[in-house]
Amino acid sequence: MTDFQRDLIPEPALRRLPWYLAYVTLLRERGDEFVSSTQISRELKVDASQIAKDLSLLDIRGKTRIGYEVPLLEHKLEEFLGFRRSHRAVVVGAGSLGKALMQDSGLSRYGLNIVAAFDTDPALAGMSYGGIPVYPVGEMTARVKEAGATVGIITVPVEHAQSTADALVEAGVKALWNFTPFRLSANDGVIISNTSIYAHLAVMYNRMESGK
Repeated sequence: MTDFQRDLIPEPALRRLPWYLAYVTLLRERGDEFVSSTQISRELKVDASQIAKDLSLLDIRGKTRIGYEVPLLEHKLEEFLGFRRSHRAVVVGAGSLGKALMQDSGLSRYGLNIVAAFDTDPALAGMSYGGIPVYPVGEMTARVKEAGATVGIITVPVEHAQSTADALVEAGVKALWNFTPFRLSANDGVIISNTSIYAHLAVMYNRMESGK
């Protein structure tokens, strides 16, 4: 698949692909050889025709009356989603959330290799969490460049979110994974992925109150 074709994948489809991967991984682990879009649909509550359309965007097509080969489907999804490639990352903000991410060994399974963390608290300098060292934030630019990190994970207080993003971009990262509720801005070509826990909480609470 060319980069041009990859760019054509709609974001809603990209968000569904990890669901499919998680399910087919379970099937592969229990020894299933084939799976149909109908079976995936039944488990994930996504229309079967939508599943077939999503997978066809990756040039993945099932066999008539058999479905998809589970190991092959898992491999192609992992490859397309970038989970089979290593992406070097740094965390800025070694508080409770930053430490949790540093100690989450499961992230490496999905291609995210955190190599360093940074914090303004002098007491954290020299500490290590999950085998990942914490450095003074003043060393960030040099160490990001030295490590060749391309992903910056932002878990700082909201008032420092944009300045942290600016520093990471200046250091050479190509993507920002933002865990703050602040809406970051960056130069063209820098990817920003927002994972606001607070926004998800707001949606959950609202749905609870409305009963929907």
